Amino acid sequence: MGEQKNFITPIHQKSSRSYLSYMNHEKVQCMKIARQYGQDFWDGDRKYGYGGYRYIENRWTPVAKSLIETYNLVADSRLLDIGCGKGFLLHDLLLLEPRLRVVGSDISSYAIENSTELVRPYLINFDARDRFSWSENEFDLAISINVFHNFEVHEIEACLKQFQRIAKSHYLVVESYRDEQELFNLQCWARTCETFFKPNEWIWLFERAGYQGDYEFIYFE
Repeated sequence: MGEQKNFITPIHQKSSRSYLSYMNHEKVQCMKIARQYGQDFWDGDRKYGYGGYRYIENRWTPVAKSLIETYNLVADSRLLDIGCGKGFLLHDLLLLEPRLRVVGSDISSYAIENSTELVRPYLINFDARDRFSWSENEFDLAISINVFHNFEVHEIEACLKQFQRIAKSHYLVVESYRDEQELFNLQCWARTCETFFKPNEWIWLFERAGYQGDYEFIYFE
């Protein structure tokens, strides 16, 4: 197994959340709409998802710098982002190192169509639960942020095996909880989360799937 990282958590902790309010918005219907990953999820009412997911200058720069420094990314390094959304992290990576060879994939065609002009040529519409067409160690680094918890357990295991196969280094982020309060908060907040695991349960699944990369857990405190 790799190491537990702390790249995304500082960004995650900047947002304030009124957890209970999301249980009062016909949440089941909101979840159904959110899981279509269309305009409502990205740029619609907050009850469906992001409530307007726009590029903010320098927001992802600290994460991009951490990835470059930690995984020794240089010109011509190949990087894959599974579940890249609108590609804002890839955008900031390219601002820091324009000669990176990036690929981003996402289940949402809407997100790709509304990505920045800088990254749009490198994005593809792809459901990570499907079979990967990339070859073994095709990428120097594969990353995935807040994607795997949206799958069922058997889908996570199958995807982790492919994720491990196609890159030399790996980093992923999943939602988790450490106590009953954080579980409650996560259940209130989540629209797309399918699998609710404690950190030790995630690590058990990582090991079962043969995943050897780095990881990070985000919590809803």
